[in-house]
Amino acid sequence: RSSKTPSTSRSSRTMPVSSFFRWAARAASIAAVTSVAGAFQTAPTAGLVARQVPRVSSGPPAVAATALIDGEADEAALLAASTFPIEPDRLIARAKEVLAAGVGVKDGGACLADEFEFVAAVVGPLGKTEFLSALASFKLEDAFPDYNARFHLFRVDPFQPSRVYFMGRTTGTHTGSLFGKPPSQKKLELPPQCYHLDFDEAGQVTEFGFYVVDRRQGNTGGLGGAFGFFYGVGQPLPVPECQPYRPSLQFRFLNFVGTLGRRLMSLRKKPADEESGPAVA
Repeated sequence: RSSKTPSTSRSSRTMPVSSFFRWAARAASIAAVTSVAGAFQTAPTAGLVARQVPRVSSGPPAVAATALIDGEADEAALLAASTFPIEPDRLIARAKEVLAAGVGVKDGGACLADEFEFVAAVVGPLGKTEFLSALASFKLEDAFPDYNARFHLFRVDPFQPSRVYFMGRTTGTHTGSLFGKPPSQKKLELPPQCYHLDFDEAGQVTEFGFYVVDRRQGNTGGLGGAFGFFYGVGQPLPVPECQPYRPSLQFRFLNFVGTLGRRLMSLRKKPADEESGPAVA
């Protein structure tokens, strides 16, 4: 269940500057990656075998084909023409294995390629060593024991058959300490986020990232990743990237000019319509 983002005074929710200097350097470097740490650390790891991926269905049972609408890509044809050696259903199964392994945290980075990078909207790219170090240093489930990433909609990109996309609708209740912030008992719901995992031909992950797709959903100010958790419990970093979106002065001025222009055009058009008189049947 989702809700509109509540409006909250920014000044009342921003941590003191003195507190910021104690941990901002560390938090800023790991903030985006830690949002998914809880799901990885609580996921099962038994039976992980990197190369023995079971065949699973990549979607619901087949139904009668329908005609493509104008502008719609023929996904089946694109995937059939792919030369990537790992088939879509096997790649999705491999993606779930990687998530169960904490994207490298639980298997010592064995599932990550040497050239692996993590990239999000404002954090990254982070290399393999930096990424693993960041995840290992922060245990989100300690602050949110009921953390649930709620991953769903796993799909292979027909234009980039080495990439798996999937969605998340993360929830969690703040019942433990978060960077010194005492439990608030707040139930957080982050906005929908789209994740991706890129693989090489050996099934190793070369890139991992995620982005918010609807900032009006949830109750964390439209923020995803760890930024959403920090803001949701009243402890956001005092930098624009860690605050709810607010249009820049330039963009607001541009909107004002556009609105003013439309009103002026409307006023100019009205006298002309009156002079022309009513239409004659």
